[in-house]
Amino acid sequence: MFRKRRGAGPARSAEALRLVGVRKVHGAGGNAVTALDDVTLSLPAGSFTAVMGPSGSGKSTLLRCAAGLDRPDSGIVVVDGEEMTGASEAELTKFRRQRIGFVFQQYNLLPTLTVTQNATLPLKLARRRIDPHRTREVLALVGLADRMGHRPDELSGGQRQRVAIARALLAEPTVIFADEPTGALDTRSARDVLELLREAVHVHGRTVVMVTHDPVAASYADSVLFLADGRLAGSLAAPTVDAVAERLAHLGDPAARTTAAAADATLALGV
Repeated sequence: MFRKRRGAGPARSAEALRLVGVRKVHGAGGNAVTALDDVTLSLPAGSFTAVMGPSGSGKSTLLRCAAGLDRPDSGIVVVDGEEMTGASEAELTKFRRQRIGFVFQQYNLLPTLTVTQNATLPLKLARRRIDPHRTREVLALVGLADRMGHRPDELSGGQRQRVAIARALLAEPTVIFADEPTGALDTRSARDVLELLREAVHVHGRTVVMVTHDPVAASYADSVLFLADGRLAGSLAAPTVDAVAERLAHLGDPAARTTAAAADATLALGV
């Protein structure tokens, strides 16, 4: 069962996401790989955070555990004041539909459904009322007012990703998790998608957690968390492209990682 954490409000918590001592190991025996190693962090509601690190650093595993798509081997995950750890699959599914949105690199659109049908599918699956006016409003917001009856194969990559963002916004989630949302897009489409994610935070009050390898994409966030070898390796507030690239270049240096992580502990831990 979900347990409300102390300090959470009746509808929304001031803290969007908290991980405490989260550990996740893939494989067993000699093939075991520690993807997350005692990760603790806190993100406030209404924030846009990028998660970065080398390949194999644990970025996608962090997102999957935080979103309830994967179960950590140990530790606690709290989303919007509710502890997800220990919930059944049915409870997790219901919770995700109510409070979590997803934007993935591959869009995850059903080819036989129209833009409108794809955008409202999570509401239909959750048996929530679909407001046609609200649907038109959100699709217009993401620039798809003239594409509502089109199917995915009639759209560009950027337009497909806009459908995915509209789908997430329509569900009115607390947190939107985005996994490399611009990885398959051209530069202009990527910029448009990043602006939409930033608007979701600063205009619509959502919280966005975005995994990315791109310093340009990360510069759209309010802050960046860096991972290396499954551990937090520092953070960066008000990131710029150059500052992110420089920090990434030093993630392979253990001494630099230790110094950066210690200096940034207050941001990463939310204290």
